[in-house]
Amino acid sequence: MDPTDPQAACFEAGVKFGSLYHQFAGTPVAPGSTDSLETAMTEAIENQPYCERVTVEIHEDRVRDAIGHDEGYTELTGALMDVDMHIDYEGVTVQTEMRMVDGYPLMRVADIDE
Repeated sequence: MDPTDPQAACFEAGVKFGSLYHQFAGTPVAPGSTDSLETAMTEAIENQPYCERVTVEIHEDRVRDAIGHDEGYTELTGALMDVDMHIDYEGVTVQTEMRMVDGYPLMRVADIDE
């Protein structure tokens, strides 16, 4: 059985989240470098098929709070950012998001528009 278009669109969203998270987790980030890292993450994921829009917000205050040594940076984790993605697959738009929920960077489908 072939997947439905909404199922395929949700799968594509999962691929994009996996790529985004696992490609960039651990990247050194400092309060002054959040903008450039957001841009790099956004542009990298938007290159992928069916990805219409990505918004990455790395919270400078969270980055600042996570720095635990004198070097002035920390490693990027899901706790430091929020992400929104819009996937368009065969006319189905899937809106996804990553937010901290109970201490975990939860990735979820927020809306499906067929």
